[in-house]
Amino acid sequence: MPNFRRVLLTAMAAPLALALAACGSGEEAAVNGEPIDPIEAPAGQSWAETAAVTPEGGYVVGNPDAPIKLVEYASHTCPACAVFSQESSAGLDEYVATGVVSYEIRNQIHNPLDLTLAMMMRCGEPTAFHPRAKDAWVNLNAIIDGAQQDQAAMAAAFQAPEAERFQRIAEVSGLLDFFAARGVSRDQAMQCLADTEQARQIAQNSTTQSDELGVTGTPTFFLNGRRLDGASWSDVEAALQAAGAQR
Repeated sequence: MPNFRRVLLTAMAAPLALALAACGSGEEAAVNGEPIDPIEAPAGQSWAETAAVTPEGGYVVGNPDAPIKLVEYASHTCPACAVFSQESSAGLDEYVATGVVSYEIRNQIHNPLDLTLAMMMRCGEPTAFHPRAKDAWVNLNAIIDGAQQDQAAMAAAFQAPEAERFQRIAEVSGLLDFFAARGVSRDQAMQCLADTEQARQIAQNSTTQSDELGVTGTPTFFLNGRRLDGASWSDVEAALQAAGAQR
């Protein structure tokens, strides 16, 4: 069975609930270094507004040549990811603004709603991804509530033909209205959600990278390629500072 179908069918077999993910664990990153001076952005630019899609299919914000690269494997329906996003928001933005730290989010997909959200995050320019992800995590309870309002309709949407599946999930869950209130028109959203090739690629990346790196839960963090043992903002910030980041 293709990985894309495995992601969807596995998710359909379990109830949509808040407790969808646990923090990953692994080797503590042995990354240490002297404090690194800020790196000035090119004239007229800001590192905090510099974003791109990575070869791994993630979305990175900050200096593409930053000496300290933070990668988070995250789920858009993960409560622990929402907590991290809210606790880290201001501080992580400050580190990224120095040009010393880049921050990349890669998706680990947990269910069809999660995949629909991942597609909506990608609808438009790369600079929109991180702000949308933050906003969705702030409103995660409301998003989950919307998805649980009509379980029969949601189950039917999960099983809809592939070409319209994500459009129907977004409609039933209220995501079309959620993103319309944040500048993504219904027409734009429907076009993005019809991109089944992108959906397949996101799901494939999730499965392949999780298997290769042993990512079993979210959030899981890597700093300069080494896995962090902790998953809280205090753990991540301590690792950033040990690597030479300052704010």
